[in-house]
Amino acid sequence: MIAFIVLFIAIIINGTKIQSVEEYYLTHIDDITEDSETVFIQINASTILDNWDRLDPVLRSEKYVPHDGMILERTEYVLRPNETVFDILQRTVRYNQIHMEYQGANENIYNSVYIQGINHLYEFSVGPSSGWMYAVNGEFPDYGVSKYVLEDGDEIELLYTCDLGRDVRNEFIEKRKESN
Repeated sequence: MIAFIVLFIAIIINGTKIQSVEEYYLTHIDDITEDSETVFIQINASTILDNWDRLDPVLRSEKYVPHDGMILERTEYVLRPNETVFDILQRTVRYNQIHMEYQGANENIYNSVYIQGINHLYEFSVGPSSGWMYAVNGEFPDYGVSKYVLEDGDEIELLYTCDLGRDVRNEFIEKRKESN
């Protein structure tokens, strides 16, 4: 009986590849082939550079805000059927080991995931009008990241705004004022 248990344990150990978290995320990313549908994503906090004095002093480090503001340069990912901006963002931050916190769709009145913070930069980290926004193909949707279903070739930008979107070319707020 003891020999059987030892044999069983030996088979399990030899047949199981043990990886660290870092190794797992570096080796379990989809390979892009000629037939792959893909999207591009970037995470940009460059607006903070012009508002450095308003940034929470604890975050005034290149660890949180790189010298050029780019947390993630434009990167290509395989697009799986019915994936949303949130699906790609979540895969991206895991693969690149970038901190992200979010509020689930069932936890707010918008029924969509809300991005609270990326790379330790949160809503209000640079004042009362700051936080994360997203654009797809240069347009700012008026619904959440988990509701926007992507298409092949889409360009996703996660942008940190310090002025309710005006500093990242989002004219939605101004258009809303004009229509009232």
